[in-house]
Amino acid sequence: MQKSVFGPPIVFNAPWNINFEDRLAVLMRPECRRRVAYYYDVPDTSTFRYRVFNMVAALNARVGDVAASWFCRADLDKMEHFIEYADVLIIARARYGLGTARLISRAKMRGIPVYFDCDDLVFNTDYVHLVANTLDQNLESEAVLDSWFARISRHGALMKLCDGAIVTNAFLARQAEAFLQRGEARIVPNYLNREQQKISTSLYNTRRINNFKNDGRINIGYFSGSPTHNHDFAIAAPALAQLMKDDPRIHLRIVGFLEMKGDLAAHSDRVEFLPLQDYLNLQRLIAEVEINIAPLQSNLFTNCKSELKYFEAAIVGTVTVASPSYTFQKSIVDGENGFLSATYEWDEKLRRACALVDKPEDYIAIAKNGFGHAVQNYSWDIHAATIMSAVFRDDSIMTEMPLAASLDESLGAI
Repeated sequence: MQKSVFGPPIVFNAPWNINFEDRLAVLMRPECRRRVAYYYDVPDTSTFRYRVFNMVAALNARVGDVAASWFCRADLDKMEHFIEYADVLIIARARYGLGTARLISRAKMRGIPVYFDCDDLVFNTDYVHLVANTLDQNLESEAVLDSWFARISRHGALMKLCDGAIVTNAFLARQAEAFLQRGEARIVPNYLNREQQKISTSLYNTRRINNFKNDGRINIGYFSGSPTHNHDFAIAAPALAQLMKDDPRIHLRIVGFLEMKGDLAAHSDRVEFLPLQDYLNLQRLIAEVEINIAPLQSNLFTNCKSELKYFEAAIVGTVTVASPSYTFQKSIVDGENGFLSATYEWDEKLRRACALVDKPEDYIAIAKNGFGHAVQNYSWDIHAATIMSAVFRDDSIMTEMPLAASLDESLGAI
């Protein structure tokens, strides 16, 4: 990969390394009239970051209105301290256990609502086979089946103890409602956090100032994350291999876990593997490629997924080619702010995307559209009212916050 124009890697310190007393103090702020407690088993850089950390930060930005904080498994022996102050409890993708069941029971004894927040179809055992197969798990293994049935059933058992669900999109909402058979699942999309957006905007501006010039290569990135995306990547792999054969400028960057198979192995000298990254340095690595790919199998499970692979790239000015899943279709206008590719179209769409590198004005137009769309729809500070409406089930709250700021105003606020 080319030498980075962005300087050395970013020094990252997990911002959720906060002790219990300080987190409780945030929840108990006396000037706030409503308090939201989030629970997640063990903080991490994936679901916790998007569904808990980002939510808490957005709510606490509403000065004097609402206090929000998060708690985890290590805090369960002190649950009375935060449950006694909370007006609502959000359980984020946790599994059933004595501690979590008691936590919900205590909340219900106080008469406060409890909602289960989930970003994936991981609560209904009817779909264990679909989920495990999509994630390239060995379904002939008794241990694998035991693990997946246990994991999904424990999510589902805890979800059914709650009063309702909060999910990332309307497709997943329908699945949650069918599973619970009561109430309406509310929607709060995934979005960027403040530091992630600040760093990303800086990266975008650096690229914009340099007119998105590269070093003569065409860099394609696949940011897989977990080691369960072999089947997804296989959708685009043949087209990638042919493209790399036809054009020696094509280089492939893979961040995360992936097995290199088939014809792509012949181009291993132009394939770069990098380990999992923190969410700030991930943005830096995405900004160093011209094309981001997000292939997905087409099924019930993948259509429940959020569009974060698109907006994480768009916010740094990288053009995405994605499968037409439910959320990608909702966020990407083909040829305007990215590309949508059916399974049989990957060769065509990748070639169209790569051709933009030789037409800088066209690349810049799509990158600018993607960036503007990401700022308008996935900024850290525009979803507080959506969260409030979902957790308090009061749609009138949606009118309390102004509409999303304009692009220039959003950038000036970071």
